[in-house]
Amino acid sequence: MEKSTNAAPIFWSLLAYQDWNMHIGATEKGLCYVGSQNCPFHELADWAAARFPGSALVRDDRMMQRYADELIEYLEGARESFTAPADLRGTPFQLAVWKALCDIPYGQTRTYTDIAETIRKPSSVRAVGAAIGANPNLITVPCHRVIGKNGALTGYRGGLDMKTKLLELERNVSYPKEDVQHA
Repeated sequence: MEKSTNAAPIFWSLLAYQDWNMHIGATEKGLCYVGSQNCPFHELADWAAARFPGSALVRDDRMMQRYADELIEYLEGARESFTAPADLRGTPFQLAVWKALCDIPYGQTRTYTDIAETIRKPSSVRAVGAAIGANPNLITVPCHRVIGKNGALTGYRGGLDMKTKLLELERNVSYPKEDVQHA
């Protein structure tokens, strides 16, 4: 006998823009998942099964369009922050870390230590790293802006190539190469 469930569905779509291919998901409350670049659907399915047990995954490109539009604007360098609603679910500690990530200005970086100090838990650097690693919304909750204390790029669920691309995108928009005119 099949169990009945009242779990709300997770709507999803594949965002395909230039060389970016990411699965995105949302509940009726807001964006709950932005996947890694060029990862298969099972990344979203595995995450949803663990975080939203019993929720059906329903492809709905039209419902997901507002989230896709904002992500595309970001990837084009035309958007620095996101206004579409999010449905972030985590522990109070994770939510505090994710909020601190959202407060990192576009084009800037912070260290894990900076984030631990921001949330007033300076001795929790490792726990901050774990919370950042559990961030379900790549890009919109900008964990790519967190670097090691020595300035080195460190782990990222989307991979260091994706992290590098995002940081370069933001750096190029924030500090565009000036056209030098010689008289």
